[in-house]
Amino acid sequence: MPHAKHGLRLDLRTLILVLCALTAVVMLCASYFASYRVQRQLLIDHALEANRVYAAKLASITDAFIGNALQQLAFSASEQGRQLNDPAALQRETDRVLGQSMAFNSTFVIDANGVLLAISPAPLRHMVGTRMQSPGVQEALQERRALVSTPYLSAANNLVVALTQPVVDANGRYLGYVGGSLYLRERNILNRLLGEHFYKDGSYLYVVDRNRRLLYHPDSQRVGTVVQGNELIDQLTTLGNGTRQLTNSQGVEMVAGFATVPSAGWGVVAQQPLAQTMMPLSRLVLNVVGTSAPLALIGCLLLWWLALIIARPLWQLAAGARSMDRPGTAERLHRVRAWYFEAAELKRALLFGLNLLQARIGRLNRDAQTDPLTGLGNRRSLELNLSLLEAEGRAFAAIVLDIDHFKQVNDKHGHVVGDQVLQRLAELMRGCCREGDLLCRTGGEEFLMLLPGASLEVAAAVAERLRVTVQETPIQPVGSVTLSLGVAHWNGEPGREPETVLSEADLALYRAKQDGRNRVAVA
Repeated sequence: MPHAKHGLRLDLRTLILVLCALTAVVMLCASYFASYRVQRQLLIDHALEANRVYAAKLASITDAFIGNALQQLAFSASEQGRQLNDPAALQRETDRVLGQSMAFNSTFVIDANGVLLAISPAPLRHMVGTRMQSPGVQEALQERRALVSTPYLSAANNLVVALTQPVVDANGRYLGYVGGSLYLRERNILNRLLGEHFYKDGSYLYVVDRNRRLLYHPDSQRVGTVVQGNELIDQLTTLGNGTRQLTNSQGVEMVAGFATVPSAGWGVVAQQPLAQTMMPLSRLVLNVVGTSAPLALIGCLLLWWLALIIARPLWQLAAGARSMDRPGTAERLHRVRAWYFEAAELKRALLFGLNLLQARIGRLNRDAQTDPLTGLGNRRSLELNLSLLEAEGRAFAAIVLDIDHFKQVNDKHGHVVGDQVLQRLAELMRGCCREGDLLCRTGGEEFLMLLPGASLEVAAAVAERLRVTVQETPIQPVGSVTLSLGVAHWNGEPGREPETVLSEADLALYRAKQDGRNRVAVA
């Protein structure tokens, strides 16, 4: 299938960079996600604990307030027991308690029959002498102990919580009780205590009694209502103190802490919207990104440099592999700095393959230019050397030789013996030639000697020496054979082709045969 000449090419450096970039992105995203999750949970846990501590602190303050108020009422009750039959004294004591502590919206004294004996402030004194029938009054008369009542609607139509202390005579006989009321829907010290909220993060608190009735809430319209289906209040009544993440009745996710007021059995809940809690998280993430971005950039540059260093030896080895047929490839491969194991192994394999390839090519070249029987050069070798001599303009002499009556040797002794004669002649030719001379077998029993730089006289002497050597050297089982030789010379003159020298040598050989064989003829 044909490949496009131009297209996206992925090299090792690009792959390393892409892999490292993907890894870095995945790791950064994972770290950001993990950091986000951890920071989110830390913020939630911190908000939960902060709300719990805040609720516990307010519950403790409220408990201390109630305890202090009950102590004031207890002192007043001890005074009232001695002057229960003195209406003026009762009223003075009632006014004193209201004015001294500023803890109550009203203070009052009720006898054992539920009759109101004294009350402050003054606008309520018209009810003195009235028999009180409200649930709070009945609860206090029944309990006859220090009491924080459940919320109830007073005779003045106020939603109140009453704090009461029993009044007894010297003999311990129950005479009634003295009390102070807190109007849940009006300003009082308890409302100020719970309403002074310094946080500006959307958090708020509310208070419920043991019957799930709201005693305090930022939305005054909800004060006095009973909260149903609230798991946090269920948990509050069970555990007393703790934290919870929940969705409120308006569908807003909240984080809440809660604590109880032991003296009253109330629960204080401090809660904050989850969205408000999470607002610092975005800033934290941006800070993390801003801090890590320069480091990530430095890391990318370092990765680019490392990828370049890693890919360079492989790129150089690949370039060498593409040019293995060019000169100097082995030297260039040797210069490659393969500094890690895989590159070193690849370099070693390439050098081994290159040496093997060059050896094989050399052997193929030799085979292509060598006669397989005699090991001498063939016509291809002759042509290559003639071209080289012509290109250099270098003079040479050519000796063409032929075994006399070689056909008779083959007919009489067979081709195997004939081949042995040819091989022996090749050996004798090697012994008579000079260093640098080219010996070729050009036909069946025809040979040629190419003598670069030799004069015609030198070539004739070499031819004569070879002829005598062959004649005087017996070749078993044939005996002696003789040669006819033709010699010609080319002195590099322009316009004369080197091939003409071979023709002239052939003509000289023909003349030697015509003159009786076993002789040298010079062109």
